[in-house]
Amino acid sequence: MPKALTKRSSERYPFVASCVATETRSSVRISARTSDLGAGGCYVDTIAHFPVGTDLVLDVKRDGKALTIEARVVFLQAGIGIGLSFTTATPDQQALLDQWITELSGGPIAKPGTGSELHEAAASDTENYALPVMYELILLLLQKGVLNEAEGKSLLRKLKEKRR
Repeated sequence: MPKALTKRSSERYPFVASCVATETRSSVRISARTSDLGAGGCYVDTIAHFPVGTDLVLDVKRDGKALTIEARVVFLQAGIGIGLSFTTATPDQQALLDQWITELSGGPIAKPGTGSELHEAAASDTENYALPVMYELILLLLQKGVLNEAEGKSLLRKLKEKRR
Protein backbone atom coordinates (compact mmCIF):
# COMPACT_ATOMS: atom_id res chain seq x y z
CA MET A 1 0.00 0.00 0.00
CA PRO A 2 1.49 3.43 -0.92
CA LYS A 3 2.51 5.72 1.89
CA ALA A 4 1.47 9.36 2.16
CA LEU A 5 4.05 11.82 0.85
CA THR A 6 3.54 14.11 3.82
CA LYS A 7 2.32 13.64 7.36
CA ARG A 8 -1.01 15.13 8.28
CA SER A 9 -0.57 18.53 9.81
CA SER A 10 -4.08 18.78 11.25
CA GLU A 11 -6.83 16.75 12.85
CA ARG A 12 -9.38 15.12 10.54
CA TYR A 13 -13.10 14.88 11.29
CA PRO A 14 -15.81 12.68 9.76
CA PHE A 15 -17.34 14.73 6.95
CA VAL A 16 -19.55 13.28 4.25
CA ALA A 17 -20.26 15.60 1.34
CA SER A 18 -20.47 15.37 -2.44
CA CYS A 19 -17.45 16.65 -4.30
CA VAL A 20 -15.91 16.96 -7.74
CA ALA A 21 -12.14 16.73 -8.21
CA THR A 22 -10.82 18.29 -11.42
CA GLU A 23 -7.25 17.74 -12.58
CA THR A 24 -5.76 21.16 -13.29
CA ARG A 25 -3.76 20.16 -16.40
CA SER A 26 -6.29 18.04 -18.30
CA SER A 27 -9.62 19.16 -16.77
CA VAL A 28 -10.53 15.49 -16.18
CA ARG A 29 -13.23 15.35 -13.51
CA ILE A 30 -14.18 12.74 -10.93
CA SER A 31 -17.42 12.96 -8.97
CA ALA A 32 -17.10 11.43 -5.51
CA ARG A 33 -17.71 12.06 -1.82
CA THR A 34 -15.55 13.06 1.07
CA SER A 35 -15.32 10.90 4.18
CA ASP A 36 -13.22 13.19 6.37
CA LEU A 37 -12.01 16.77 6.46
CA GLY A 38 -9.29 18.72 8.23
CA ALA A 39 -7.66 22.10 7.90
CA GLY A 40 -4.85 20.56 5.84
CA GLY A 41 -6.76 18.16 3.60
CA CYS A 42 -9.39 15.49 3.21
CA TYR A 43 -10.04 11.93 2.09
CA VAL A 44 -12.19 11.31 -0.97
CA ASP A 45 -13.97 7.97 -1.45
CA THR A 46 -13.74 7.10 -5.14
CA ILE A 47 -13.17 4.02 -7.29
CA ALA A 48 -11.65 6.17 -10.05
CA HIS A 49 -8.58 8.09 -8.99
CA PHE A 50 -5.71 10.36 -9.92
CA PRO A 51 -2.06 9.39 -9.34
CA VAL A 52 -0.10 10.61 -6.31
CA GLY A 53 1.28 14.09 -7.02
CA THR A 54 -1.64 15.19 -9.22
CA ASP A 55 -2.76 18.80 -8.69
CA LEU A 56 -6.53 19.25 -8.47
CA VAL A 57 -9.26 21.76 -7.88
CA LEU A 58 -11.70 20.28 -5.38
CA ASP A 59 -15.31 21.47 -5.24
CA VAL A 60 -17.14 20.32 -2.10
CA LYS A 61 -20.84 20.99 -1.54
CA ARG A 62 -22.51 20.87 1.88
CA ASP A 63 -25.65 22.51 3.28
CA GLY A 64 -26.00 24.83 0.29
CA LYS A 65 -22.39 26.06 0.58
CA ALA A 66 -19.58 25.28 -1.84
CA LEU A 67 -15.89 25.09 -1.04
CA THR A 68 -13.48 25.38 -3.96
CA ILE A 69 -9.89 24.72 -2.99
CA GLU A 70 -6.68 23.62 -4.71
CA ALA A 71 -5.26 20.30 -3.55
CA ARG A 72 -2.68 17.64 -4.36
CA VAL A 73 -3.09 13.86 -4.22
CA VAL A 74 -0.74 12.63 -1.48
CA PHE A 75 -2.14 9.18 -0.83
CA LEU A 76 -3.81 6.56 -2.99
CA GLN A 77 -5.75 3.42 -2.16
CA ALA A 78 -6.60 1.99 -5.57
CA GLY A 79 -10.31 1.31 -5.91
CA ILE A 80 -11.05 2.90 -2.53
CA GLY A 81 -10.03 6.55 -2.49
CA ILE A 82 -7.45 9.30 -2.40
CA GLY A 83 -5.96 11.45 0.34
CA LEU A 84 -5.65 15.12 -0.55
CA SER A 85 -3.51 17.87 0.89
CA PHE A 86 -4.88 21.39 0.44
CA THR A 87 -2.39 23.68 -1.29
CA THR A 88 -4.12 27.02 -1.98
CA ALA A 89 -7.38 28.69 -0.95
CA THR A 90 -8.74 32.17 -1.48
CA PRO A 91 -9.44 34.07 1.77
CA ASP A 92 -13.22 33.54 1.51
CA GLN A 93 -12.80 29.82 0.79
CA GLN A 94 -10.33 29.50 3.67
CA ALA A 95 -12.91 31.18 5.93
CA LEU A 96 -15.55 28.63 4.86
CA LEU A 97 -13.14 25.74 5.47
CA ASP A 98 -12.30 27.17 8.91
CA GLN A 99 -16.02 27.50 9.68
CA TRP A 100 -16.66 23.87 8.73
CA ILE A 101 -13.71 22.67 10.83
CA THR A 102 -14.95 24.66 13.83
CA GLU A 103 -18.43 23.16 13.45
CA LEU A 104 -17.07 19.65 13.06
CA SER A 105 -14.62 19.79 15.92
CA GLY A 106 -16.95 21.03 18.65
CA GLY A 107 -13.78 20.93 20.68
CA PRO A 108 -10.87 18.53 20.36
CA ILE A 109 -12.27 15.26 18.99
CA ALA A 110 -9.50 12.83 18.20
CA LYS A 111 -9.69 9.55 16.35
CA PRO A 112 -8.94 6.56 18.58
CA GLY A 113 -5.36 5.43 18.87
CA THR A 114 -3.85 8.91 18.48
CA GLY A 115 -2.76 9.35 22.09
CA SER A 116 -5.20 12.22 22.57
CA GLU A 117 -6.00 13.73 25.96
CA LEU A 118 -9.35 11.93 25.96
CA HIS A 119 -7.78 8.52 25.62
CA GLU A 120 -5.04 9.21 28.15
CA ALA A 121 -7.60 10.49 30.67
CA ALA A 122 -9.86 7.52 30.07
CA ALA A 123 -7.01 5.08 30.52
CA SER A 124 -6.19 6.56 33.94
CA ASP A 125 -9.81 6.89 35.04
CA THR A 126 -11.52 3.50 35.21
CA GLU A 127 -14.92 5.17 35.53
CA ASN A 128 -14.58 6.58 32.01
CA TYR A 129 -13.06 3.59 30.25
CA ALA A 130 -16.01 3.35 27.86
CA LEU A 131 -15.72 6.92 26.51
CA PRO A 132 -12.97 6.20 23.96
CA VAL A 133 -14.90 3.17 22.76
CA MET A 134 -18.05 5.27 22.33
CA TYR A 135 -16.10 7.94 20.40
CA GLU A 136 -14.62 5.25 18.17
CA LEU A 137 -18.04 3.68 17.57
CA ILE A 138 -19.68 7.01 16.68
CA LEU A 139 -16.85 7.94 14.30
CA LEU A 140 -17.05 4.51 12.65
CA LEU A 141 -20.83 4.82 12.23
CA LEU A 142 -20.34 8.26 10.66
CA GLN A 143 -17.70 7.00 8.26
CA LYS A 144 -19.89 4.05 7.22
CA GLY A 145 -22.87 6.37 6.65
CA VAL A 146 -25.03 4.71 9.31
CA LEU A 147 -25.34 8.03 11.13
CA ASN A 148 -25.78 11.32 9.30
CA GLU A 149 -23.57 14.25 10.25
CA ALA A 150 -26.19 15.93 12.47
CA GLU A 151 -26.78 12.71 14.44
CA GLY A 152 -23.06 12.12 14.87
CA LYS A 153 -22.38 15.69 16.00
CA SER A 154 -25.23 15.47 18.49
CA LEU A 155 -23.91 12.25 20.01
CA LEU A 156 -20.33 13.55 20.15
CA ARG A 157 -21.54 16.76 21.83
CA LYS A 158 -23.41 14.70 24.47
CA LEU A 159 -20.28 12.64 25.15
CA LYS A 160 -18.24 15.81 25.53
CA GLU A 161 -20.79 17.24 28.00
CA LYS A 162 -20.70 13.94 29.94
CA ARG A 163 -16.92 14.32 30.37
CA ARG A 164 -17.33 17.63 32.20
